[in-house]
Amino acid sequence: MRSIQVGSVLIEWLGHAGFLLKGQGRVIFIDPYVVPDDLDVGEGADIILLTHEHFDHCNPESIRQVRGSMTTTLIPENMSLKFRGDARRVIEGDILDGALAIKGVNIEVVPAYNLQKPNHPRGDGVGYIVELDGIRIYHAGDSDLIPEMKDIKADVVLLPISEAYTMGEEDASEVAAMIGPRVAIPMHYGCVEGTEADPQRFKELVNEKAPDIEVIILQDR
Repeated sequence: MRSIQVGSVLIEWLGHAGFLLKGQGRVIFIDPYVVPDDLDVGEGADIILLTHEHFDHCNPESIRQVRGSMTTTLIPENMSLKFRGDARRVIEGDILDGALAIKGVNIEVVPAYNLQKPNHPRGDGVGYIVELDGIRIYHAGDSDLIPEMKDIKADVVLLPISEAYTMGEEDASEVAAMIGPRVAIPMHYGCVEGTEADPQRFKELVNEKAPDIEVIILQDR
């Protein structure tokens, strides 16, 4: 199973930290590192969200595959890569809702960083909360378990579990239990060297701590 439906919203895992979201008449890509050959992107994404500049999250070739002439791309303020067209730089704390919504989609930009590891210092990357048809989807980006996560409100959480660069299965399960979503989906494992992890262990840990949360392990292509 590569995708799930939550309410009227389709959530499809593209592998690693890449996701395709469809809802509210919009098509949104988050960190499209790998774009399957059989994925129909039509005239291109309405919105692309990039969490940070590392190659496995910001792949120029994949971005070109899904980007159309009318695509709006959100990128962290510190990203050096230049984009033509509608590209908007964001920082943690930005709330793009109401009059500022991107094509009618409410988006919140939230912190994502490592506490001890050197890979993702604070300010280099972000996470996102995307609201589609009333469903709030939290993509944590490349982050450890950080204090700001206690304030996240989401129906679906997409959490990294590869401990070498992000939080591991144990901390990710703590985040899921802390936020209390309807659905938790592990990501950021098994695609790139050094990101080995056990999604089944994540599921078991969440089931122990918060049995009301449905953990869904998606398969990439």
